[in-house]
Amino acid sequence: MKRRASEWRPRLSSWITNWIWWILGIFLVVALVLFLVQHHQIIPHQLPMQVKSTEFKDVPVERMNFTEDLLTSTSPTRQLADQMTLSKAYLIIAKEHGNFDFAAELSSQIRNCQRLLSQAAVNGKRITLVEARPVVTQLSKLINKALNYHYDISTTISTLRSHVQALEERVIVATVQSAAFGRLAAESLPKNLQCVNVKLTKDWFEEPPLRLLAEEQQHSLRLMDINLYHFCLFSDNVLAASVVVNSTIANVKHPQQLVFHLVTDTTNYQAMAAWFLKNDFKGCTVVVRSVEEFSWLNESSSPLFKQLASAETQNWLTRSLSLLKYLRFYIPEIHPLLERVVLLDDDIVVQRDLTPLFSLNMHGSVIGAVETCLDSFHRLHNYVNFSHPLISSAFDPQACGWAFGLNVVDLIAWKKANVTAKFHYWLQKNADGMLWKEGTLPAGLLSFYGLMVPLDRRWHVLCLGFDFEIDSRLIQSAATVHFNGNMKPWLKLGISRYKHLWWRHIDFQHPYIRDCKLQS
Repeated sequence: MKRRASEWRPRLSSWITNWIWWILGIFLVVALVLFLVQHHQIIPHQLPMQVKSTEFKDVPVERMNFTEDLLTSTSPTRQLADQMTLSKAYLIIAKEHGNFDFAAELSSQIRNCQRLLSQAAVNGKRITLVEARPVVTQLSKLINKALNYHYDISTTISTLRSHVQALEERVIVATVQSAAFGRLAAESLPKNLQCVNVKLTKDWFEEPPLRLLAEEQQHSLRLMDINLYHFCLFSDNVLAASVVVNSTIANVKHPQQLVFHLVTDTTNYQAMAAWFLKNDFKGCTVVVRSVEEFSWLNESSSPLFKQLASAETQNWLTRSLSLLKYLRFYIPEIHPLLERVVLLDDDIVVQRDLTPLFSLNMHGSVIGAVETCLDSFHRLHNYVNFSHPLISSAFDPQACGWAFGLNVVDLIAWKKANVTAKFHYWLQKNADGMLWKEGTLPAGLLSFYGLMVPLDRRWHVLCLGFDFEIDSRLIQSAATVHFNGNMKPWLKLGISRYKHLWWRHIDFQHPYIRDCKLQS
């Protein structure tokens, strides 16, 4: 049975309506997808562009390597530098010949060249041929003009050589003066220490019992008793000598067995004697003598006096020759009845018991010392002049150097080897300063050559007066530490890392120390 047309119409309209909605839905979905895709494409293109622009600002612009450009033989920079160097040489010659007009022309063009080179270096841009041509042209003309003035190569070389020699001489003089000023600073006393000296000198003259006690002490039998431990000290610094004595007795069980023989100069004798007579050193004997007492030490007995006298007529730099320092070569004459002594410098601090040194087997040697040849510059050839035949024929240039500061001295072996006569011999041979320049160590190295027995390094650690990087473990294990160098611990320029080693042996409760405001 056939359906009627009226039945199809509602169904057809419903079906068409559904399709329309489907088409609209699909269209909306497609539109939404297109919108999302397009939005997604915009973001990746925009964000990287922003990031890239930020990174571009942080990346440094590649600059010209000025040094590399200067070393390139074909570059305008190199040509300018060469022309300027040659022009400077001719500038010197022109001034020496009194040609000041030409010198002014050279100076002007040299300044132009310097300006161009400095701008290139600052801006990091290469100098172009266009920029360099005017300056190079002008410099070339002036160089040719210099040749017309007969400033030839040989003249230039000889002139520059004379200037180099003059500069070298000035450097040598400056070095010597610097060393002399350093020694002068190290040997001078700060005003606080001078204050202590003044107070002690006043006590010496105002307290007669001090002078009587000093005279009695000079005749003490303890000074000749070979069963006691005898130490020699030559010093003009009261507190430095006191630190040596204090630190020595602080490390022994029986200080009363120690005897210190202290020799000073005339200027400091009263202060030195008053200090050691007025203070307690736990029973240790400290006798102070003045160098004036040694009447046997004169020009007829020692060539040293002639050199000291001639030093007065020379420049002040040679006056570093100190009689007090050279007394170490006369210990047997100063102490004729002793058999063994330990020699200490006044910039030493003792940290261990030194009495075992008096029983040390020296195997017939005269002096015991710590060798300093761990580094090559402490070999003998660095102390004396091996180009001199007297030196080269008698000594090994590679022999180890050693140090004064702490030394064991066998006076019996000394007299047997006649070391004082050897010292006089080498002193006379060095009257013109051709064997060594100055100081007591070169004289000691020659006089005691072959007569030295090496000590363990821990007995004597050096260089606290100039070396900032000494191993702390080495310092702690040392029997003595030596402030050799210009940075003494009692000076402001002393190395602060080591100062406490010295200052801990100063009694800050002493009225003179307090009144003179001494502080570490």
